[in-house]
Amino acid sequence: MEDLPYKTILCDVLVVGAGGAGCRAAIEAANHNLDVIMISKELVGKAHTAMAEGGYNVSLGNVDPDDDVETHMRDTIVGGNYLNNQELAQILVENAAERIYDLEDMGAVFDRTPEGKIAQRPFGKQSWRRTAYASDRTGSEIMVTLTEAIRKTSVRVYDEVFATKLLLTDGKIAGVTAVDLKYGDYLVFRPKAVVMGTGGAGRIFSVTSNAQLDVGDGYGMAYEAGAELIDMEFVQMHPTGMCAPKSAVGRLVTEAVRGEGGILLNNKGERFMNNYYPQVMELAGRDQVARSIMTEVLEGRGSPNGGAYLSIAHLPHQIIEFRLESMIEQFDDAGVDIRHDPMEVSPTAHHFMGGIRIDTNSQSTLPGVFAAGECTGGVHGGNRLGGNALADTQVYGALAGENAAKYAKKNERLGVNRKEIQEEFAHLEAMLIRTEGVSPSDAREELTELMWSKVQIFRNEEDMAFAVKELRRIQKEVVPKIKVDVNEKRFNPGWHQALEYEHMVKTARMVAEAALMRKGNRGAHFRTDADPNDKGYYNIVIRRGEDGEMELRKEDVVVTKIELP
Repeated sequence: MEDLPYKTILCDVLVVGAGGAGCRAAIEAANHNLDVIMISKELVGKAHTAMAEGGYNVSLGNVDPDDDVETHMRDTIVGGNYLNNQELAQILVENAAERIYDLEDMGAVFDRTPEGKIAQRPFGKQSWRRTAYASDRTGSEIMVTLTEAIRKTSVRVYDEVFATKLLLTDGKIAGVTAVDLKYGDYLVFRPKAVVMGTGGAGRIFSVTSNAQLDVGDGYGMAYEAGAELIDMEFVQMHPTGMCAPKSAVGRLVTEAVRGEGGILLNNKGERFMNNYYPQVMELAGRDQVARSIMTEVLEGRGSPNGGAYLSIAHLPHQIIEFRLESMIEQFDDAGVDIRHDPMEVSPTAHHFMGGIRIDTNSQSTLPGVFAAGECTGGVHGGNRLGGNALADTQVYGALAGENAAKYAKKNERLGVNRKEIQEEFAHLEAMLIRTEGVSPSDAREELTELMWSKVQIFRNEEDMAFAVKELRRIQKEVVPKIKVDVNEKRFNPGWHQALEYEHMVKTARMVAEAALMRKGNRGAHFRTDADPNDKGYYNIVIRRGEDGEMELRKEDVVVTKIELP
């Protein structure tokens, strides 16, 4: 095959992903007078961060003056079932305040207390009212703010550009291959440093609150390049996603509904959380509430669509209309007035606690590759506190951007291997010119149904072993046969699905293999056949071996501040 043409684009720092973490990293890197490029699969401002509703955790003490950084730290570690990297958690809680003030300086508007300070609401498993918010559109407010801020910088933005592979030279970052989704052109970016801000992978499950594009690209690319990933078995199932209509299944119903006083009821009208976690009721941990709802369903007390009822009808209409404005609109579309009638909700795949392993400089195990936000692992341990994710995007986005800039200043641009580039583009091209094979939509449906049915909230050895076996087969037999129906490079959604599919399979395999390896219960990982002797105070680290096989190993949790129970 003759060489495929491609464009080469030089820069100092390349940010892959334009969500909360990516935008914050680009802004920070640009402050160092460097040439910064940010690429994004979607239009800038449309990232999944905009769908985050509930809020941003920060121990300001504006509503509960006794709250402080130490309490936020303890809540984060306890919430993470003691599996967090405690140094990373410490950085999160110590810097959350400074970063929220940055957002205010950029123009973000948060709800206020009567005294004019940033308002804070209660969220699950937290000692105090700590979650700052902008009604129930906090993520959207942050994304609008960051998008406007990006426009005031020198950052060059390439939207609708899909990154496919990290290029290394002598083990260090040298480039990133990509496809311009609008025109079908092949691109090679050659930065001195890269920041991965690629988000999560809820779309490997058939029921998810995630945006369509959250398929695990960053996990797949990092794994393929030889980076270490950590805690991939821990996938947070948000307890409250929509059950109906079919077009809205899995769509997020913010924790703010329960934070403002919403109660969960079964089909008998019983407030069932009293039977599971009477001390905290609906504000138990997300994993605990999700398991409680599913237990009610499995025991025959669920709602007609396999969930539970969430009611705020007892609250004053003024509170609902002011603090849960987008929830009113969301359910109005489904024919439900939440001021009078209960919402029907059930768990939905929501957030990845695991991801690319980073150090306290936000650098991965690959020199020159930094990472921030949901694509990283270690900050949240076995289960994330609601409200810590938005804080994570800003704290680690800024940290990754700053350290990527410092790295770029100290290091030269490395050469790239032209043969490796051609092989990558030939691989992508093959999906278009194959005459026989499997359609990406069929393959994706098989994958997402497998993950939802076998590696969900309640897990067991038999289901997970089946999932692992199937995923290994899929990687070996289905991935090489993916065929796109339309042989056209210019905006071809079928090709885009095919490009994502390989990353999805790798990500799903990491989740399933790590889940199978963890024999006990910890955080969001719950087995009905758990080994009671497995206390679980270890992290599972995954990397691609020299032979191309997936390698998993256990590492004991390192205690730096808060002792294990």
